[in-house]
Amino acid sequence: MYDSVLRIYNQKLKYLNYSNRTIEVYSHYTGKFLEAVGKYPQHLTAADFQGYLNGFSFTSISQQNQIINAIKFLYEKVLNRKYDKVDFTRPRKEKKLPQVIDAEFLVERISAIPNLKHKAILMLAFSVGLRVSEVINLMIKDIDSERMLITIRQGKGRKDRVVPLSPNLLNTLRLYYKAYKPKRYLFNGQFSDQYSATSCNQLVKQYLGEKYHFHSLRHSCFTSLLEAGTDLRIIQKIAGHSSSRTTEVYTHVSSRVLGKVPLPI
Repeated sequence: MYDSVLRIYNQKLKYLNYSNRTIEVYSHYTGKFLEAVGKYPQHLTAADFQGYLNGFSFTSISQQNQIINAIKFLYEKVLNRKYDKVDFTRPRKEKKLPQVIDAEFLVERISAIPNLKHKAILMLAFSVGLRVSEVINLMIKDIDSERMLITIRQGKGRKDRVVPLSPNLLNTLRLYYKAYKPKRYLFNGQFSDQYSATSCNQLVKQYLGEKYHFHSLRHSCFTSLLEAGTDLRIIQKIAGHSSSRTTEVYTHVSSRVLGKVPLPI
């Protein structure tokens, strides 16, 4: 009933160069929408779209934005409807400060990890603030030990970037490589060619604590770099941020930087 429209939906997303992750998420939410409404796509009305959005219990603003974007794409790009008949207004973003883990705590905990693969994954993420998708998509050929650089291919926004490689991290990666001998991807899964994002997040909870997430390592990296005196423009480059305003959030979460502010009284 929905297979043909979902196939067209996926094809259009790919043609417009959406990332694989975005295609996966949008397709999932669009499929759920079509199942819930229970109509052939050509019979859908603006009221079906509006009613679904109005009645949905969103778990977060992030999920709300994803669902609105996914359904709007179906309405506008696939069914060729005029979207002014449906309110696709996205909610304002929550202005939350990023979760940061103390750098000394991280160095101590990560250094003590006995499993070389687990240690290498968490050390890599904290060293240069990689997203979980960037870690699992990293290939062996992306590690340049001669120039001491790591190439991140097709990161967020489909952008490539280059980040520095520390001697300490390189040494750990070499020990890991000798022990595990990965193929193609730097980190292979137990039963697949590629390590999973779920497994990466489980490592954070196992070694660092249940309240932390993999993305916390990224925030902790940039906060640590800022506290060490690294120029914000360099941090922006390493992070792959398009706008310096995104990077500037770390000036608001650094207790050491705030502690050095010369207050007027």
